[in-house]
Amino acid sequence: MALVIEGEERIAAPVEKVWEALNDPDILKDAIPGCQALEKKSNTEMAATVVLKIGPIKATFNGEVTLKNLKPPHSYTIQGEGKGGIAGFAKGGADVTLTADGADTTVLKYAAKAEVGGKIAQLGSRLIESTSKKLAGQFFSTFGKKLA
Repeated sequence: MALVIEGEERIAAPVEKVWEALNDPDILKDAIPGCQALEKKSNTEMAATVVLKIGPIKATFNGEVTLKNLKPPHSYTIQGEGKGGIAGFAKGGADVTLTADGADTTVLKYAAKAEVGGKIAQLGSRLIESTSKKLAGQFFSTFGKKLA
């Protein structure tokens, strides 16, 4: 099952500061809902452990996160894949774009595609889509607050 999530967040920080934060595992770990660990393996690779509850299913996902198409400080693509044992898998990516709005505000736009399989996919597209949108919203609002 595949879904697309798009959104925009205004962040009260200059573009360079937002870019640095998007590449900082400590800030990302705090902003990702359910993230237990995020370890930088290289400048473009991280290992993640995330615990998520989707409907009645709670699962621990272990996975890889890769940054691609880096155009500092304006855009990149973040891709990830996680395996949640019997719960299934989740994989996807997001194109993230930063645009300055004055000296101290950044508009962050994202377009994410995600695919889930296994038991999670059997929960139904409405539940998965609403949960995914909620998690994306939580991430970007927490991320924005950490920088403001």
